[in-house]
Amino acid sequence: MKYFLFIILITLLIGSYHGAAAQEKKYPLVTEEFSNVTIESFLNTLENKTGYRFYYDTAQLDSSKITLSVKDMQLPALLELAFKDIGLLFTIDHQKNVFITEGLSVQTELPASFFETAINTKKDTSFETTVDIGETVEKIQIAKQENKVYVIGQKSADNVSQRVTITGYVRDAKTSEPVIGASVYIQNPSIGVYTDQYGYFTILLPKGKQTLYIQSIGMTDTKRQLLVQGDGKINIDMQGQVMTLKRVIVSTEKASNIKSLQMGAQKLDIKTIKQVPVVFGEADVLRVALTMPGVKSVGEASTGLNVRGGSADQNLILFNDATIYNPAHFFGMFSAFNPEVVKDVELFKSSIPAKYGGRLSSVLNITSREGNKKNISGSAGIGLLTSRINIEGPLVKDKSSFIFGARTTYADWLLKLLPDQYKDSKAGFYDLNLNITHEIDKKNFLYLTAYLSKDRFNLNSDTVYNYGNKNVSLKWKHIFNNKVYSLVTTGYDNYNYQISSEHNPVNAYSLGFDVNQAYFKTHINYFINSKHTVEFGLNSIFYKLHPGTYGPAGKESLVVPINMQSEQALESALYVSDKYNINKNLSVEAGLRYSMYNFLGPYTVNNYPDGVAKTEENIIGTTIYDKGKFIKTYHGPKVRLSARYLLSQTLSVKAGYNSQRQYIHMLSNTAAMAPTDIWKLSDPNVKPQYGDQLSVGVYKNLKNNTVEISAEVYYKRIKDYLDYKSGAVLVLNSHIETDVLATHGKAYGAELLIKKLTGKMNGWVSYTYSRVLLQADNFETGEFINGGKYYPANYDKPHDVTFIGNYRFTHRFSVSLNATYSTGRPITLPIGRFYYANGERTLYADRNANRIPDYFRTDISMNIDGNHKVHQKTHNSWTIGVYNITGRKNPYSVYYISENGLVNGYKLSIFGSAIPFINFNIRF
Repeated sequence: MKYFLFIILITLLIGSYHGAAAQEKKYPLVTEEFSNVTIESFLNTLENKTGYRFYYDTAQLDSSKITLSVKDMQLPALLELAFKDIGLLFTIDHQKNVFITEGLSVQTELPASFFETAINTKKDTSFETTVDIGETVEKIQIAKQENKVYVIGQKSADNVSQRVTITGYVRDAKTSEPVIGASVYIQNPSIGVYTDQYGYFTILLPKGKQTLYIQSIGMTDTKRQLLVQGDGKINIDMQGQVMTLKRVIVSTEKASNIKSLQMGAQKLDIKTIKQVPVVFGEADVLRVALTMPGVKSVGEASTGLNVRGGSADQNLILFNDATIYNPAHFFGMFSAFNPEVVKDVELFKSSIPAKYGGRLSSVLNITSREGNKKNISGSAGIGLLTSRINIEGPLVKDKSSFIFGARTTYADWLLKLLPDQYKDSKAGFYDLNLNITHEIDKKNFLYLTAYLSKDRFNLNSDTVYNYGNKNVSLKWKHIFNNKVYSLVTTGYDNYNYQISSEHNPVNAYSLGFDVNQAYFKTHINYFINSKHTVEFGLNSIFYKLHPGTYGPAGKESLVVPINMQSEQALESALYVSDKYNINKNLSVEAGLRYSMYNFLGPYTVNNYPDGVAKTEENIIGTTIYDKGKFIKTYHGPKVRLSARYLLSQTLSVKAGYNSQRQYIHMLSNTAAMAPTDIWKLSDPNVKPQYGDQLSVGVYKNLKNNTVEISAEVYYKRIKDYLDYKSGAVLVLNSHIETDVLATHGKAYGAELLIKKLTGKMNGWVSYTYSRVLLQADNFETGEFINGGKYYPANYDKPHDVTFIGNYRFTHRFSVSLNATYSTGRPITLPIGRFYYANGERTLYADRNANRIPDYFRTDISMNIDGNHKVHQKTHNSWTIGVYNITGRKNPYSVYYISENGLVNGYKLSIFGSAIPFINFNIRF
């Protein structure tokens, strides 16, 4: 009742504030026949007929029935007639609000002195913010939305179907951006769903009165009162949440990690990502992904991910459906994704959805923000090495929005601090993002994404390295009805690099490489009922690679041109999956993805006799294929199975199996992803990779779902993964199959994660034990590694422990700590010398039989926010910290050089000392 009176009082205040005066007003006319209806039904009918909003306390409405027949009667007169024998009073304000009360008359005008007092700002030192009339309006709007009864669908005489389908969007009230992963549910009976990446949901509800609850981490919980009569739609706005220090979010409906079917899936929003201290202080998507269990890299300044025993090329990295082949800037020190544009990151390590394919190990799906649909806004940041800015706003208010982000670096000053042999080094990069969202109508939406990045560097030489990504995609979403919607996506991806040297005109050269792909995707989501949700679709990718063009740079150059033949292929896949809720405790999801890969002409294929090794000496000829000719076809199914059983509302067990096929390979004789790595399509002599994985996990939540604990174990088989032969030549090699080894292997491990993302102290601890072992014992390779025995891959790191902690002292000041330890990666060491063919040779130990020293690093940062006043032009913050605070010289690699007749070993450290950083951020 107090809450109800508060609504009345503040609403009247707003009416006064806008200068509404008591005056003669024309009210709507009502023509209707009411026959023995309840008071609540009577008021709902009037609300639909007149457009006025009615507010009342349901406890004051007795069981009286109303029978009236009126024609062209003004609303006040109708209410007086209906309430004269019931004892209810009503008040109509100038904002088309009607307040129904019992025994208390509400005045619609306030004295000026009261109004002046009400709008004075009031300082709250605990929040360091101000409360003004704008915030009061916001509270009233929330109260109106939560207490209004929304009539869904048309009343029907059909009583056969007692459940109907309700759809809608959940959006941020301030920006109209979608709220992803929000929980939408009713309590009795317990029925719930989660919003997708567009904030869209479909839920099957019983007819009648229902209270729909909506919750999402970082947003204020809300609800809607529904009168469900038939199929319909409702869109829901959620307010951002400002948490007090002592507040804890308590909700069983936020246990998505317990109830979801996904195994090995991790999801982080940009707010969490920005709390993790990283080198040079800029929020880094890939660095934070590396703190998750089962995700590693080979060392510092490497953004190549090794997920559950997978190599760096076995990860599908998607940015709004666009494939990013090289996700790194500046020698791997920065990821390619502007943190001001990113909304959230989702990593699938197992139970990969059927709609994804083409890689063996994982899918890293990065989603950008759609942009503010209400107002023009933006943010910017200045750091020691980089600056960034983004601007966003509506193109058509509440219908279309854009967001543009740009980032660049000015790092030459840092390179000048290196030893003299690197004093002439230079490096720089930039990237640009543009996203446009447009609502054509209530059933059709368009999403345009464009991304461009470029890196350029040289290390104290005249050799200049350039590489970059170009991506553009267009997506159309169409809603057929409350149960079915489709997504149609088309786009183009390009990754290229170029190496050039022009210092000496005689041998000046330019070496280039690029990989291009054009794709088309269709995806259909069919919500059959509360037990079945079916997804199916078609994907098709056309690849075109230019493996190398080498030629003279300038007229005086005597370099002989070499042009590697281009490669073309078409990869297509059909998929279907069904999520089936057998009962409230047991759910399963089964999916099948069938892919077909065609290697296309024109191409000249090297021929080898059957039963012998593929070596350069065994080439017996070539076969020339014309343009468009299907040279080689590979195809096969990919199975996706997962199951979840709820032991309680806070404890579940899950199991999953998935198989994958990969038709494109990255050829590298280094452990890290480098700008000059070669990508190679499967052809008659290079088979596609195949892998499958079985995983089991236990998930438990503690302290009212504020602490998540998960433990998973997995076993993976790998087939036809490409390792390299000793002395392999990978660049400009027209018979590359003679220098690579098709290996098979196994990976297994266990992962533990403890995560707490709420409260003053938040963060997570992860531990990973994993092994990945390869075997090269196929006679076709022509070389047995380590005598055909299993050997560790060069990214095998058995133990990894990571701690991420954030402690918020006040609303404006917090401290973050990052500590990580991992086993050193394998290396191959020289163990002796011998003479052969009148020359001295180095004798090496078994491949990857030794390891570099273990890795340990600790980082710390302070996050300082400006004041939290709502109405000011800018909001500022600082990030200050130290990367590698202990100054540990962690080895990136160990190498050996023959000097004066001796073989000397050296250790290379990327960051061998503590690195302070500072960033200034501004939002406007």
